[in-house]
Amino acid sequence: MLRKYSNYRSFSDNLKLGTLTAFSAGMVNVISVIVFFAFTSNVTGHYAILAQEIAKGNWYQGAVVLVWIFLFFAGNFTSNCLIIHNNTPTGRYIAHAIPVFLEMACLMFVGIYLQYFYTESLKETEFLVAAMLFAMGLQNGLTASISNSKVKTTHLTGLTTDLGVVFSMFTKKEFRNDKKLIQKAQLLLGIMFSYMAGGIISGLLYYKIENATFIVIGMVLGAVLLYDYSKLQVTRFVQRRRSSFQRRYSLYDKKA
Repeated sequence: MLRKYSNYRSFSDNLKLGTLTAFSAGMVNVISVIVFFAFTSNVTGHYAILAQEIAKGNWYQGAVVLVWIFLFFAGNFTSNCLIIHNNTPTGRYIAHAIPVFLEMACLMFVGIYLQYFYTESLKETEFLVAAMLFAMGLQNGLTASISNSKVKTTHLTGLTTDLGVVFSMFTKKEFRNDKKLIQKAQLLLGIMFSYMAGGIISGLLYYKIENATFIVIGMVLGAVLLYDYSKLQVTRFVQRRRSSFQRRYSLYDKKA
């Protein structure tokens, strides 16, 4: 799911990546709206707010929103830098896992800070929203980079556009059995429903466990890392066994 890169990825790889990360993105966005009254899984609305604050002459508020947008950009930048500079068979899994680990660390930090230190001041809120936007930038950059831009999980505007285009293609008979289009529709729908499911569960959890919901989100991301690591270990074990068998078979042939 995280190990493969670009065109080497299968539909199944992208579907698992998209649904699991969209689930966590939905959780993050809903809880950020509940706690901070701010969207943090994308920056589309923040550009509008930035323009509004500039028009009003509210330079401090405008600067804060600009920093938020920059941190989302920085998260995307960081993820892709890690990927393109470590694109080797040995370093690829680590490079792809680091953005998820950093995202998990950011979100768990927000949860711990809210639970034990938060005084509901404006500056604290601005800082915590900034941390969450950086985390979502990391996730969006990772999924887009390793999937060759087929998977984008932190905002649904582009996804809804793509769904509209794909379903319009199905109005023509010759496209209804197109495997690539069907798989694209399945991927987009999977991301959409996972995002919604994550958001609903996040809202329900918050009213039960409040700020500990952030810890749950971190655990979801941790599960993604552990799942992929276990798959990597199984693959390596199979490869070692196969290599060992081939060496023994080769020695047997030589003796024969």
